[in-house]
Amino acid sequence: MKCTLVPSQFYDENCAGNFLAQVFDMPENTPVKSVNVPAYDAWLVYAEENPGEVPAMLPLIEKLPACSDYNKIMCCWKDGELSLAIAQGKTLLLCNVFRAEDFTTAEYFIFLALKQLQLNPEVSTICWMNPLDDEQQMSLFRYFKGVETCV
Repeated sequence: MKCTLVPSQFYDENCAGNFLAQVFDMPENTPVKSVNVPAYDAWLVYAEENPGEVPAMLPLIEKLPACSDYNKIMCCWKDGELSLAIAQGKTLLLCNVFRAEDFTTAEYFIFLALKQLQLNPEVSTICWMNPLDDEQQMSLFRYFKGVETCV
């Protein structure tokens, strides 16, 4: 799903479609919605491709502040897309969606993001919004202090 996060200081409801069009090719007459994300002083702007459907990113960034660790890593891997949100304390560092057809590719994007942000997975817990099978959990436990599911 096409979405972008806009800081509240730049957000204007009348320009929501323009924000999305700056990062995606948008077909004309695509309905655009936005949701306030007060924990990070931002607005999530998204294309409503299916009526009533919200991007997987929304529950991630809404639940991210509830993670107990200082390094907050929240993921959802569904339908070949990895939604990933990372924060340190109350500061949102990354909020993005990656094409990941398999779990190994999803892990690649997670580790790439952590490396770029200079976060150590060995002292971090990673939280998932979707269930993981035993093999996926064991793979993550090799790198992370903890693996949690927050369905």
